[in-house]
Amino acid sequence: MLDITLLRKDLPAVVAALATRGVAFDTERFNDLEAKRKSVQVETETLQARRNALAKQIGQLKAKGEDASAVMEESKQIPQRLQELEQQLSAVQSELTGWLESIPNTPHSSVPVGESEEQNVEVSRWVPGNSAPDAIPAPFAFPAKDHVEIGERIGLDFESARKLSGARFMMLRGNIARLHRALAQFMLDVQTQEHGYTECYTPYIVNSSTLYGTGQLPKFKEDMFWVTKGGQDEEGEENTAEDLYLISTSEITLTGTVRDEILPEQDLPLKMTAHTPCFRSEAGSGGRDMRGIIRQHQFDKVEMVQVVHPDHSYEALEAMRGHAESILQRLGLAYRVVSLCTGDMGFSAAKTYDLEVWLPAQNTWREISSVSNCEAFQARRLQARFRADKGRPEYVHTLNGSGLAVGRALVAVLENYQQEDGSLLVPEVLRPYLGGQEVMATA
Repeated sequence: MLDITLLRKDLPAVVAALATRGVAFDTERFNDLEAKRKSVQVETETLQARRNALAKQIGQLKAKGEDASAVMEESKQIPQRLQELEQQLSAVQSELTGWLESIPNTPHSSVPVGESEEQNVEVSRWVPGNSAPDAIPAPFAFPAKDHVEIGERIGLDFESARKLSGARFMMLRGNIARLHRALAQFMLDVQTQEHGYTECYTPYIVNSSTLYGTGQLPKFKEDMFWVTKGGQDEEGEENTAEDLYLISTSEITLTGTVRDEILPEQDLPLKMTAHTPCFRSEAGSGGRDMRGIIRQHQFDKVEMVQVVHPDHSYEALEAMRGHAESILQRLGLAYRVVSLCTGDMGFSAAKTYDLEVWLPAQNTWREISSVSNCEAFQARRLQARFRADKGRPEYVHTLNGSGLAVGRALVAVLENYQQEDGSLLVPEVLRPYLGGQEVMATA
């Protein structure tokens, strides 16, 4: 959520920053709500001071043996009015909060300004054996097959998935299932053993408060899968518990662990990772990426989350970007790093890097990781803070990134390691997870 103090202190700067994201902030509405809030607070403070003065006056009159009934009568009217003012203030604050929770984060000053992905800015690229700034991998000496054709020969089963669940699901059997598992295990091992993340196993179902904290609710409810708890409660009544949702990323659960916490400063940074399935309805995606496993309702991801001191969040962002890049480099997969423009960033992000891997069958780069600094935007919603020795609590900064999306890494391996005879060369770093297997033969 936006910093209300900053809005009150420098509203034009916030309005200008949001405009670069295509968001027209209603200054008239904000100023109207602020005027109402101030009016209620001024009257409240005036009445409280009057109540205190009357109490003192009543005491003085009684001490002198004089009649205090008129003053007491006035004093009796004040509590009811204070209660009315409290309700008015609550209504104003509720309207302001409900409005602000639908407004995205303001971009960092280093974020390129633009309306869509066409204005994203390439930062760097890495192509094995080619250091040219505009390098792309050399084409195969044979026609490249896409990941669907290769995958179906080693156990990618769309027909069973459609029978079980419908479109945008996959089932993996045999070799390709082992390869998928090896990728996830390799990613976890690197992030935990070399980059200092603590591995976590998190729930896949969360409550609405958790999703509100990380910014998925209320704005992106239609992108989530909802879970209805059936049955009856202990008294035989139908369950009416709050809505539950399948996670769309373990960023939600990992970041949500610090909700309503005040952390000791010495505990920062917190670095967490988890391998989980992720569930997305893909609302609004239309017919995009219907072929293959690029865009699925259920997919796996190894997520990285850091909770850090505000002074160190951009240093942490660069480090996390490197942690994601290291996976791609060890897999020998060409990729490029793109700084997302203001109009293409996610709701909670102040700055985002996308890592895009090369897919030879499509002859293009495709996103495989996003790494974002949310600054204090999520922390305000989560009430996640830290305290220095004897200091006041301050909001932490939260960061998240894919390290990596397992399904898309699988796509990249299938397409980049295909061989002319139809077999698949296993990347060297994955062979220990596959019993030393070097080649996967296809049917």
